[in-house]
Amino acid sequence: MAAHIVASLPSIGVGFRTPRLAFATCKLEDAAKQMVDLFVKDGMYLGLGSGPASSTAISYVGEKLRTGALRDVVGVPMSSLSAAEAAQAGLPLCTFEDDTKLDFAFNDADLVQEGTLFSIIGRKNAKGRESILKEKAIAKAANQFVFIVDESNFTQDLIGVVPVLIKQEDWLETAEEIDDLFLGDAEVWRRPSVGEAGPMGGDFPLVTKEGHFVLDVLFTSVITDPEEVAASLEAVGGVTGHGLVLDSVYGSAVAGKDGMKLRTSLFKSAFTSME
Repeated sequence: MAAHIVASLPSIGVGFRTPRLAFATCKLEDAAKQMVDLFVKDGMYLGLGSGPASSTAISYVGEKLRTGALRDVVGVPMSSLSAAEAAQAGLPLCTFEDDTKLDFAFNDADLVQEGTLFSIIGRKNAKGRESILKEKAIAKAANQFVFIVDESNFTQDLIGVVPVLIKQEDWLETAEEIDDLFLGDAEVWRRPSVGEAGPMGGDFPLVTKEGHFVLDVLFTSVITDPEEVAASLEAVGGVTGHGLVLDSVYGSAVAGKDGMKLRTSLFKSAFTSME
């Protein structure tokens, strides 16, 4: 096996875009509110995502409920963070079950590809983003699902880290198999919870709420076929999930200098904008 499995993420920028904090945050807030105005209606069951844009959207839904602009909206949180934010905003909540059907859901994304809207989530190891599996399940259960992103993260190609959830048992063998799958195209990094985790696991590997380890598969060039990558990962015995979102996205609310633009998949419709 190639010596690609290492302890922690490298200090290089491949796959990670430097945020333009003041600009992006302001525009994301505007985009999140416009997205709510466009999609959220009375009586809806909403999937509530995690991240700066989702936080703004949750607060704004709560504000509209308090003023009477919205009525009878119920939220289904994707994380403990979104649950706490919804409770603070006064948004009624219910739990997610396998048979739960939602009218609409939204979430932040790390990267969204133009045209296809293929996306990557789960790169940020931030409080409240505990479950890629739950985020994807809620997105799939929604009649319509929208990502909210800054225009710098709405790109022609997907590149960089794809998080992969794996079972703790025989994790190294699983990592080796993934490394062999993408030999020459990607490196496999085991995500620590704090500090450094050694190549054999270390003392502080990140463990998800479902009890999985996280491998960050760092693609050093463009991911030319995300569907093939997803299928290859899913065929590995120890893999339980990954951060590629390929089949549930209706649109992406893109925040930019010209206002919010709602991009939909080329397979659904061409282009809609809101000034």
